[in-house]
Formats: sequence, structure tokens, C-alpha cells
Amino acid sequence: MKRRIGILTSGGDCPGLNAAIRGVTRAAYEMFDAEIVGIHDGYRGLIEGDYQAMKRSDFSGILTLGGTILGTARTPFRDMRKIGEDKVDKVAAMKKTYKDLKLDCLVTLGGNGTHKTANLLSQEGLNVIGLPKTIDNDIYGTDFTFGFHTALDIATDVIDRCHTTAASHGRCIVVEIMGNKAGWLTLYSGVAGGADAILIPEIPYDIKKVAKVVESRAKSNKGFTILAVAEGAMDKEEAKMKKKEREAKRAAEHFSASAYVAQQLRELVGVEARNVVPGHIQRGGSPNAYDRVLSTQFGVHAAELIRDGVFGVTVALKGNEITHNKLADIAGVPKLVPEDDRMVKTAKNMGIIFGDED
Repeated sequence: MKRRIGILTSGGDCPGLNAAIRGVTRAAYEMFDAEIVGIHDGYRGLIEGDYQAMKRSDFSGILTLGGTILGTARTPFRDMRKIGEDKVDKVAAMKKTYKDLKLDCLVTLGGNGTHKTANLLSQEGLNVIGLPKTIDNDIYGTDFTFGFHTALDIATDVIDRCHTTAASHGRCIVVEIMGNKAGWLTLYSGVAGGADAILIPEIPYDIKKVAKVVESRAKSNKGFTILAVAEGAMDKEEAKMKKKEREAKRAAEHFSASAYVAQQLRELVGVEARNVVPGHIQRGGSPNAYDRVLSTQFGVHAAELIRDGVFGVTVALKGNEITHNKLADIAGVPKLVPEDDRMVKTAKNMGIIFGDED
């Protein structure tokens, strides 16, 4: 039986997207008679009918390739049911493209926003399967998302490199790691890179407690400090503000999270504090071996679900098992770092501070 499959990548890019696309398509070609339609630039392509018929050869040589061969774009879920100046009913347009292409299934690769729209389309009667990608690792119901471990390697390498220059000059270096809402990447890279303090959005910090550690190290024979700070980290006063108030405060002061922490430490301790922002470097380049394997496993499982007629789900890793969750159960449910998470306990038991200590 022939199955016609649409594939799109939505939201921010990350390592492993092409490996996952390859996993889906190669397994589909092997297991059943498959036709693949590549949809350009995420949901925008589905709305506007921007797509191309794909050949087997299109998926050759992309296992190690970063980014996405299909292109990607952000189309916020909050706008999906809004009709703007262009008078386009986005949901109706996506359904029309799906039906015009005579698709049997739509495979969506993306993060939280992508999964919310995937669930919306599933509720509208389309056959949808999600694949969880994000360097933030914040999709509920899966132990890891693909892209996370490669970003972890990169972020850890940045921290490692900052260690040597910090030690050489006796400086305090604040490394800003991606993660606006979830601190998984900062937490893991902070532990892997031997940071002295880890500041994440889920645990608002008291800068005076952080300053105490920095001052103590500055006076010791070590003389330098490394802080891993999530881009969404906030102090306890900022945590009391609404999101828009907090963003306006930072914008007015021209501070990123790391710049703010560095400025506070210069004022409180008088140390030479510098901030480093690796930014999109963390999302770029070839996926590491772990993400190549995980992406492939996720893609193959998606093809198995298509073969078996199981839709309205997203693929997941639970323990050592590749499985799936209902889209309705995970869409819009972010996976944040619990204060009692095992990795948080591991870090604290090693003497790494989070700025919330009593």
C-alpha cells in the first residue's frame, strides 16, 4: 500500500534535524511504498503551499549535515487561529494543502510550539506524528530531545575554554548558555564544564550569595570563578515581576542575563568579571554521535507508526526504549528543571551553588 508522507521542520534549527528526516524516509522506503513531500520553512510552507516532491537521492549524505534541508521558520502557535491583514485562515489553509497533496500523514519536527500546532492539526482530523527536537530538552514526556547532546558538547567546550583564560588572568567569567525558560542545557554543561555556580530560570538566585562565593574564590589561591548562566536566569527580585516588566527592565539597561550578573559582581565584589555569549554557535554544525543515533531511532519509529496507522502522537525516549506519547498529553506542557532534580542535587553535593542556598 502506498503512503504519501509530508515532512516539515519548524521553529529553531538544531543538530540532528537532517538525521531524523533521513531516518523517517529511509525506513519508510524500506518498509512500504512511500512518496515523500518536503514542505519548506515549517508551517509557513504548509499554509502557503510551498513544497516539493522528494526523491530517495535527496536524503543521501545528510546524516552529518547540520541545519535542515527543508528550511525552517517560526510560526507562533498563538497566531495560528488569528486572521491577520492578509485575511488568511491559517488552519484552513494548512488543512487544504494537506488534502490537496493527498497526504496520508504529516511528520512535524520541532519543539514546544511545533507540537502545539501539530496537536491542533491532529484535533482538526489530520494524521500527524511529531518528532521532538530542541537543544533546550524541554519537551514533556521524553528523557531527551535530539539536538540537546550536541549543544551540550558545544556549551561544555565553551566553558572549558573559558576556564583556561579565567585561570590565567584570575578573572570571573560568566558564560551565557541558551535556555530562556528551561535550564537543562545550562545545568548539564555547568556540571560537565566544572562551573562554580549555575544559574537557571527555575531557581531564582540571590546575587549576594553568588558574590560571596566569587569573593571567597578571589581571595583563595584559585583566584578565578566560572559561572554558567542560562539566558533566562533571573534574580529573586526579577522573579517577582511579570515577564513583560522583566524584559523591559533588561532592555532599558541593555543587559543580557550574563552581562547583568557580571555587572552585579563587579559592583559587589570588585572582581574583573567578563561575560561570554556563545549564542547560536550552540545550535549550529554537525550533530554528535549520540544525536545522530537518537535522531535516526526517532525517525525510524515514526516510519513504524506510519506503517501501523498510529497517529496523533509524538516519538519519545523513555529509559532505553523508543516509544511515543499522545500529542494531546504533551502539547503545551513544558518540561522544566525541578528544584529537587537529581542533577541539581549532584551539583549541590559537589559544592556548585545556584544562588538559592540558605
